[in-house]
Parts: sequence; structure tokens; C-alpha cells
Amino acid sequence: MRSRALPLVAVLALTLAVPAAVAEPVPGGGARFEVAAAPGDVSTVPDWRMQSGARATQGGAAISTTSYADTGWLTVPARSTVLAGLIANGKYPDVNHGENLKQVDRADFTVPWWYRKVFTASPRAGSHTFLRLDGGVIARGEVWLNGALVADSNTVVGAYPTHEFDVTRLLREGDNALAIRASSADPKTDLSIHFIDWAQLPPDFNQGLFRDVRFATGGPVSLRFPRATADLPLPSLASATVTVQVDARNNTDAPVTADVSATIGLTPLRQRVSLAAKETRTVTFTQDVDRPRVWWPFQMGEQPLYTAALEAAVDGVGSDAAATTFGVREVTSALVQGARQFTVNGKPFLVRGGGWASDLFLRTDVRKIEDQLKLVRGMGMNTIRLEGKPENDELYDLADRYGIMLLTGWECCSKWEDYASFDAEDNRVAGESAHSEARRIRNHPSLLGFLIGSDAAPPAALEKVYLDALERADWNLPVISSAKALGSPKLGPPGLKMDGPYWWEPPDYWYTKRLGGAFGFASEIGPGPTVPELDELKKFLRPADIAKLTDYNAPQYHLSPSTTFTKFSFWGTALDGRYGRPTSPEQFVRKAQLANYETNRAQFEAFGRNFSDASKPATGVIYWMLNDAWPKMYWHLYDYYLATAGSYFGAKTALRPLHVQYSYDDRSLAVVNTGLSDVPGLTVQATVFNLDGTVKADETRPVSARGNGSVRAGTLPQPGGLSSTYFVRLLLKDANGSVVDRNVYWLSTKADKLNYNASTWYHTPQTEYADLKGLDKLRAGQVAVTTSSAEGSTDVTLRNTGASVAFFVRATIRKGVGGPEVLPTDWSDNYVTLWPGESLTLQARYRAADLGGATPSVEVIGHNVSRVVR
Repeated sequence: MRSRALPLVAVLALTLAVPAAVAEPVPGGGARFEVAAAPGDVSTVPDWRMQSGARATQGGAAISTTSYADTGWLTVPARSTVLAGLIANGKYPDVNHGENLKQVDRADFTVPWWYRKVFTASPRAGSHTFLRLDGGVIARGEVWLNGALVADSNTVVGAYPTHEFDVTRLLREGDNALAIRASSADPKTDLSIHFIDWAQLPPDFNQGLFRDVRFATGGPVSLRFPRATADLPLPSLASATVTVQVDARNNTDAPVTADVSATIGLTPLRQRVSLAAKETRTVTFTQDVDRPRVWWPFQMGEQPLYTAALEAAVDGVGSDAAATTFGVREVTSALVQGARQFTVNGKPFLVRGGGWASDLFLRTDVRKIEDQLKLVRGMGMNTIRLEGKPENDELYDLADRYGIMLLTGWECCSKWEDYASFDAEDNRVAGESAHSEARRIRNHPSLLGFLIGSDAAPPAALEKVYLDALERADWNLPVISSAKALGSPKLGPPGLKMDGPYWWEPPDYWYTKRLGGAFGFASEIGPGPTVPELDELKKFLRPADIAKLTDYNAPQYHLSPSTTFTKFSFWGTALDGRYGRPTSPEQFVRKAQLANYETNRAQFEAFGRNFSDASKPATGVIYWMLNDAWPKMYWHLYDYYLATAGSYFGAKTALRPLHVQYSYDDRSLAVVNTGLSDVPGLTVQATVFNLDGTVKADETRPVSARGNGSVRAGTLPQPGGLSSTYFVRLLLKDANGSVVDRNVYWLSTKADKLNYNASTWYHTPQTEYADLKGLDKLRAGQVAVTTSSAEGSTDVTLRNTGASVAFFVRATIRKGVGGPEVLPTDWSDNYVTLWPGESLTLQARYRAADLGGATPSVEVIGHNVSRVVR
């Protein structure tokens, strides 16, 4: 499939011009806000009053009047599901801690809930005001304004369809009242949102409002849905043809002529457009751009953004305005030996990403989203997959800025893939959902494509519904039938595989070209449990929960609600077999970091190495998952509180831009380069150490790194007389002898073995275990620590002053001596290993404000190194 890249369609710039809330009392409390009357202005409802339909029984005609007394109603944020609103009002103990979420009574959400807002309007003569729902209401909505029904629950249905209603004739000078009724939700029967087995489920099933409700004001002609495309000739990138389009809509019952202008660069373009009564017409502007600033994923180049501003005037008077930012870039995809291969600006793009989880209660915390994208970029990860959790606009805007690609689509295992149950309304809502989402996000340069199925491709009739909807939305990025091998009738095979695993596998699993091994495009795979450090566990586990961590057959509430993943099970068995049975929760957590680090590193390294395998190439891998919807101990690379542990740093090591690595299958060494240019004149130094630090082999060989690919650099030396557990240190040096990458492995003379014949959809059982128990016998290591702090940054220099290896040494920034860890912190590296005499400097970056006025303190501890505080 070849598809022109559609650059960024951003939120209308004017949606940021939200009038400040007026601190003035309204019936039942809260504050008024004013609907702006100037053409082009957009006002977002800043907060709501919320109440259960079991108590508010009067109906929309009464509740949407200004005289209705909403005493006892709760004030909730602008975007707030019912449960999110109740949590914000302190109705439950901390739902993240222990089993407190069980105290929320599901019966409270089997009835509708009402949202209500009193606001002030000053309608101008000749102006038109529209009520916008940026997404549907979960699961269905009734919309009332000033006692009149605007839309019923047969119209406002589903999580994603957007709606706009002309409410000009319903508005009054002065006070007005808006009410929205949200019906009960069930993800098995509604096209809404389901967290499946990703976390304990929200008891309200996300009933309510999770996106903005806005009022837009304009004149006789409105401008809607601006979009920009760039035709970028390849491979020169020397010029681009930019096309900007906008829908001009006549809001009146009579013909009208409008002057529509667009400014793409410095040159304004104008068109006169005649519109019949109520007619909508697409207005198109085209401009050639010489030497365009091309947008790239962050590892390949820069992320420049352009802006197109549009205005409409009637008889010389401004009627409406719109704007969109966009990037100049092109995305294509094709099947290469049966695997989906994406290209960006003509360059093959190896997807190495993770699966996104929205907040369990669909709360929007823009700072936390940005913090997460900084961690993603700091890790070196280039893609995020959104499976059925298309986020609000802020995520897409940030991804554009940070150069992180997004692969969106629908979710599995809910109504979305219960295709046999679809009726005419379901088909309509599914099509409206695809159309609305595609139209909302189509121009973001960070978009890679749209999966219209996850675990199962839609049947022919529904596939046509989706494809027709995407075509109406001018979606011209790749459309993929599903994330699984079986395709759909028209789109054909997706070129993606979903063969697991979802639970523990040892490092060598990823190198075998079977099931989830490093070939093709693996749409969701990972080794399961990813246990945070003990400081983090104490935030959400009770002492009794921590005490039972080593009981691998005990259900853990902060694992999955799925019976398949509710116990540590064979992950714990492998931990015992490989590292030795932990005798305490502290040992359990420490050894978990080792297991998380080594297998996560291997997963990403294997796909990186095999990207350049001509016989059976690896084209993409999505780690399952990236983040947490709710605090838990599996399927993440950083935890709910944005703490980074072994899982994160194993991946970060593998994803370094110029990286030397070891191969568990054939003992080869490889250099992987994510940059576009070759890097000649490098050397690889491979040193093999016994457990006691004795050097058993030390070899150096030259290598030239291939741009956007991998090369082999010989094999690891295989000396005799190795201890059963031993170390390997790989150093990649430039022409001046400076180290540009460093990678340390702990290996065994005994191999892990797998029984592929007994594989299930979620794992391949292990029959023998590598012997890494020698790590518990390491002599005590000694590390000298020096620190240097400035505003929002600390450098930590570690020097091994002892006679033995200092293994798996971790540094943390604390809010004063003995204080909690500063989160998030972006570390250049962590969990490092040093031999006698070696020094490493780690850089930490964080928000100075997060210190809370305390002086930053550094704590350092290792597998065989006692705690050091500086």
C-alpha cells in the first residue's frame, strides 16, 4: 500500500481562547462562564455540576432550566467520567491503594447521570452559536438547553462520534442552562471504551463525559475542519506542494457569498465562494514550497511545524476563522516478505514502540502526558500504539513536537470486535466513530496509520463502513485490517503478527524466528510482569500484599483481572530457577529488576539486529505495554507514578541511537544505528570476565555502522574455564577512542531452553533455566559517589574503588536526605555495572519544583553494593 502522508491537523487555534470563568454564584453553587459572541470564538465548558439520575429524577426539560436548584450536586472538571468526578470529590478512599477500588459500588452506575451547567450568553444579531461535542457521551447522551431537547440518545451514542448543533434560536440573553444525560455503560454491548485485561476495570465503565463540550460562535459563514497535505517528491525533498482545505458552511436560509483567505507562509491566498442556503463546500488552496523544512521522527531528524491560518468574511465583515499547524512529511507502507514495512520520507522505518494505556478513569493530565512522552523519547522508543484508546488532542500535539510516531485503531475483546452482534445502529456508530476520529487526527505528522481491527479484522460489510468513513474524512495514511495475521476482504493481509508472548520469556526467546521472535511486525508482545522498585510498591500495596509477593500462586489484585494473568505463576518459577529463590520481598524486587532488564533489552535488541536481515527481516515491534492505566506490576516500561526501573533501562539500553549488542542465538555482536547516515571508523571491544572479575578474553575489531540499519561485528570470544555465571562488557568507540556506547551482560554457561510444542497464545513454556545464581555470591563491591547539582539537574559520578565488580548499581534523586524519590527523572543511564577502577557519570534531569524546596539528595545502591547517600 502506498499512501501520501497527511501532515498535522491541529485543534483550531481559537479553541485556546477560552474565556475565563466568572466567579459568580449560580443555583446550587459553581460559577458562570460566558459564551463569547465574537465570530470565530470558541468557549469550552470549564466545569460541570453532576448528579445521579436516581436522585435527579425531574428530566431534562426541568434540569436544563436556570431556575432548577442543583443543591447537593457535585462540581466536576470539564472532562470527567462519573467515577472520575466522584473521585475528585473525595467520595472514596484512595482507589489506587490496596483493594480500595472494590469499595466502589457498580450498582451506582446502572442508572443515568446528569451533567449541568449555567452560563451567560450575549448573542449578537446575525451571529450563530453552535454546541459541539468533541466526542460522544459514554454510553449515550441526551442534550438539553433551556428546557428544549437538542439531541436524543439515538443521535448521541458511542464514545467517539463528534456532533455540532445549531443552538442559536435556543440561546437567551443572560443566563442559560445546559444539561447532558449520560446513560449507563457496558463495553460488551456499547461502542465505548474497555480496559479488557489491562487493569482492574473502572466500575462505571467510563460512563459520562470524557471530552470537551464547546460553544462556537460565528457569522453567516462558518469554517470547519481545516486540513493540510504535503506532496513531497522523493527522494530529493527539495520542494513540496502544500494543499490546505477547509469546509465553508452557509449557516443561513439564503444564498451568501464569502471571501475566504488562507495564509500558508507569507503569501495570502484568497477565493470568493458562493454558497446556497445551508450549503457546505470545500475550499482548496495550493502553494509550492521550495526547500521545505521536513518533519522526521526524532531519531531521523527535526520536527518543524507550519501554520495555515484561514478567515471568512461576508460583505467585508469577519464571519469566522480557523487555523491548523502541519508538518511536511510522507508516510508509506508496503508488505515486505509478508511483513508490514513503514517508510517515512522514503526511508524504511523500524517501529520499536509500546502500547498506550489511558488513565483508568479517562482523566486528562496534560503535564503527565508530556512527562510520559519525554520518558518515551528519553528511552529511544519511536512509536506508540493506541489500541482503542484514542487520546484527546494534547497527546497528538505533543507527539508532533517530540517526533514520536502514533499508530491508532480500535480495541479488541469488547463490542468493537463482537462483529456478529452488530446491527444497523452499530454500523452507523462505528462509521461515525471512524469518520470523527480520522477527521480529528488526520493531519498530525506523528500519525503512521489506522487499524480498523485489533485481534480480528472486520467482515466485509463493516470493513466497507470503515473504509467509506475514512474516505469521507480524507484519511490518506495506511489503513490496516487488524493487528493479527488474518486480513479483511478488501485490505487483505495486514502484515502484522500477534502470536504472543504476553508473559515471561527468557532473553534467547526473542532471537528464535518463531512466534513472537524477531521477524516481521509483532503488533503486541512482551514478557509480562514488570515489578516496580519497593518504594513504588509501597505507594499502592498494603504490607500484607508486599509480604505475599513471593507466593507465585497467590492472586495479586494489582496484576490483571484476567485469570490468565492474575498470578506471577511461571514468571516466579523462572526467577527462582535462574536467579535463586528470593528469601524476602526486598530480594524479590531486586531480582525482578534483573529479569526485567535482561529480557526487555533482548526483545528490542533482537528486532534492531534483524531489521537488516534480508532473508526474514524484522520491521516492527510493539512492546506490551508502555505504561499503566492504574498502579500495577505487569505490562509497563515505567510505572503509574512515572518511576523507571529495570524494565525501562533494559529497553533504553537496547534503543540507544548508536548501539553495540550481543546476540543470544549465535553469539554474534552487532552495531545498530537508528540515524540515517553511515558512521565509519568505529571499533568494538568485547571483554569476557569470570564472576570474580578475572579477564578471560579481550578482543577489539573495526566496524562501520550502517545508517538506519545494523551490521555484524564478528562473534563474542569463547574462552574456556568460564564460571557458570559470567560477564560480558561491550564498548563501542569512535575514531578518537571515545566510548559512544557501553553494554554489560550477565550470562550463563547453561542455556535457557523452551518447549515450543507446548506454546499457548500467551507464552512458550521454559523447561531449563540459565544458571545466574552466582550473582548472589559476588563479593561486596565499593563505589565512591560524587555529585554536582544545578537547577533541575544532577550529575552523579560513580567510581569503583573496590577489588570486585560493582554490579547493577542504581542511583535515585531524593527530596532531601531520606526523602521520597523525585519523579519523573530522566536519567542518561542507570542500573550500571563497573569493574575496579572504572568510572561512569550519570546525568539526571527533573523539575526543580518537584523537590518541594528540599535540597536534592542522591542515593546509590547495587546488587552487591551497600547504600550510599550524598
